[in-house]
Amino acid sequence: MTIKGFTTSAVAAGIRYSDRLDLGLIYSDVPAVTAGVFTRNQVKAAPVIIDQERLKQGRSQAILVNSGSANACTGNQGMEAALTTSTLLSSCLNIEDEMVLLSSTGVIGEQLNLAAFSTSMDTLVSGLGENNFDDVARAIMTTDTVPKVVKKTIKIGKQDVQFMGMAKGAGMIMPNMATMLSFVITDAQISFPELQNSLINATNRTFNRITIDGDTSTNDMVLVMANGTASNVWIDEDNPLDKQIFQDCLEDVLKDLALQIVNDGEGATKCITIRVCGARSEEEAEQMARVVANSPLVKTAFFGEDANWGRIFAAMGRSGVRFDPMQVDIAIGDIVLVRNGLAVGQQAEVAATALLKEKKIAVRIDLKDGVGCEEMYTCDFSLDYVKINADYRS
Repeated sequence: MTIKGFTTSAVAAGIRYSDRLDLGLIYSDVPAVTAGVFTRNQVKAAPVIIDQERLKQGRSQAILVNSGSANACTGNQGMEAALTTSTLLSSCLNIEDEMVLLSSTGVIGEQLNLAAFSTSMDTLVSGLGENNFDDVARAIMTTDTVPKVVKKTIKIGKQDVQFMGMAKGAGMIMPNMATMLSFVITDAQISFPELQNSLINATNRTFNRITIDGDTSTNDMVLVMANGTASNVWIDEDNPLDKQIFQDCLEDVLKDLALQIVNDGEGATKCITIRVCGARSEEEAEQMARVVANSPLVKTAFFGEDANWGRIFAAMGRSGVRFDPMQVDIAIGDIVLVRNGLAVGQQAEVAATALLKEKKIAVRIDLKDGVGCEEMYTCDFSLDYVKINADYRS
């Protein structure tokens, strides 16, 4: 089932591959308050550029998303192709063209297969229904091995408010906004400034805390549509309590999706939390955690189930954060490997190595220099990661 006022659809359009879902649609019966955050990569795909302009109005009614082709680095032809797909959809739905948002994922540099869109649009629109949300999540998959969806319900005042979200992402993942595609629908009644601010804050605490490989894509975006059918008391600048309740739930939805992405990282065998505490500020804690989480040597050590804390220490030292090495504690799970900058001993390494056989691993770093504390979420680098990305276009 879906949320009242929303319908979804997905088809196998043959954009790049045959016989797989690759074109999805999320539609609101009425114009929905819509917020978005986008990649900060200087190289932006055509859909990103279009959506950033259209979202200045704070409303949308449809999200058209495809896999197989990123429509990035495709010049004027790619921009015109994206606008053509928008017009094809808006004509079928009988809505204003500017109410359509676009999203693409897949191979960079190839022109969009417009014929696939034009021959599939009627079927896509006629297939709109209440039970296709998971199909859209499958249609946006590339190297993902599983669809990523979540649903939550909260109380705002006396009204139930629902959230449904989906995401895709397994590689080319490193936070600098969102670093993948994610779409959330909700029946909340909320003003655009509050929705946009809530999304920015929630994204910074969730998608901006994950990294698979340190690469930021050209197509990243998170879009949230709120159609107001819950009829809750308006969430606006005069209602900070309900805004916080809304934002907390949105953050829970995005964190759930973010961790699903980490668990499905290309070739990943481990889901790893890097927690840095005792920093002089939260910003410095995040900066250090990010460098450790992105270190190929750290990530390969985890794949090899080697409690090589020296690699963690070395990554900390090049993070740009000043600290006293002789105050540092490093632990894997509850096993302290380094205390006050020195190795605890072989017995601790043996115990930590046993923990590295688990799927979920926590690394704790204490700098003992302040109260700043932040987490990053990452995965290991396996042989399969190299294989997947070596022949991604084949």
